[in-house]
Amino acid sequence: MSIDKSLKKPSGMVRTRNVLKRGERIAQLAREGRWHEGQSPLGLPKVRVQRIVAGKKKKKKKDEDSSGGS
Repeated sequence: MSIDKSLKKPSGMVRTRNVLKRGERIAQLAREGRWHEGQSPLGLPKVRVQRIVAGKKKKKKKDEDSSGGS
Protein backbone atom coordinates (compact mmCIF):
# COMPACT_ATOMS: atom_id res chain seq x y z
CA MET A 1 0.00 0.00 0.00
CA SER A 2 1.42 3.37 -0.95
CA ILE A 3 1.38 6.59 1.06
CA ASP A 4 -0.69 9.44 -0.30
CA LYS A 5 1.33 12.30 -1.81
CA SER A 6 -0.09 14.83 0.67
CA LEU A 7 1.09 12.78 3.66
CA LYS A 8 4.73 12.48 2.57
CA LYS A 9 7.30 14.78 4.14
CA PRO A 10 9.00 17.02 1.60
CA SER A 11 12.77 16.52 1.42
CA GLY A 12 13.34 20.26 1.59
CA MET A 13 11.63 23.58 1.14
CA VAL A 14 11.37 24.15 -2.58
CA ARG A 15 10.07 27.71 -2.59
CA THR A 16 11.27 30.78 -0.70
CA ARG A 17 9.62 31.36 2.66
CA ASN A 18 8.29 34.86 3.20
CA VAL A 19 8.39 34.64 7.01
CA LEU A 20 11.72 34.22 8.77
CA LYS A 21 12.36 32.86 12.25
CA ARG A 22 13.70 35.28 14.86
CA GLY A 23 17.25 33.92 14.60
CA GLU A 24 17.22 34.22 10.82
CA ARG A 25 15.98 37.82 11.04
CA ILE A 26 18.71 38.70 13.54
CA ALA A 27 21.36 37.12 11.29
CA GLN A 28 20.13 39.10 8.29
CA LEU A 29 20.00 42.34 10.29
CA ALA A 30 23.59 41.69 11.47
CA ARG A 31 24.73 41.22 7.83
CA GLU A 32 23.11 44.54 6.93
CA GLY A 33 24.67 46.28 9.94
CA ARG A 34 21.29 47.04 11.52
CA TRP A 35 21.76 44.75 14.57
CA HIS A 36 23.92 45.59 17.57
CA GLU A 37 24.95 43.07 20.24
CA GLY A 38 22.89 43.43 23.41
CA GLN A 39 19.85 44.76 21.54
CA SER A 40 16.48 43.28 22.52
CA PRO A 41 15.35 40.43 20.23
CA LEU A 42 11.73 41.53 20.69
CA GLY A 43 10.13 44.03 18.33
CA LEU A 44 12.56 43.45 15.47
CA PRO A 45 12.24 45.61 12.35
CA LYS A 46 10.96 44.10 9.13
CA VAL A 47 13.45 42.30 6.92
CA ARG A 48 13.03 41.95 3.17
CA VAL A 49 13.28 38.41 1.86
CA GLN A 50 15.24 38.17 -1.39
CA ARG A 51 13.65 35.76 -3.82
CA ILE A 52 15.93 33.97 -6.21
CA VAL A 53 14.58 34.08 -9.74
CA ALA A 54 15.87 31.60 -12.25
CA GLY A 55 17.18 33.27 -15.37
CA LYS A 56 15.70 32.54 -18.75
CA LYS A 57 17.62 30.23 -21.04
CA LYS A 58 19.26 32.01 -23.92
CA LYS A 59 18.46 30.81 -27.39
CA LYS A 60 21.40 29.33 -29.24
CA LYS A 61 22.42 31.41 -32.21
CA LYS A 62 23.00 29.45 -35.38
CA ASP A 63 26.27 30.07 -37.19
CA GLU A 64 25.94 31.72 -40.57
CA ASP A 65 28.08 28.91 -42.04
CA SER A 66 25.79 26.09 -40.99
CA SER A 67 22.52 27.88 -41.74
CA GLY A 68 23.62 28.91 -45.29
CA GLY A 69 23.29 25.36 -46.58
CA SER A 70 25.25 26.03 -49.81
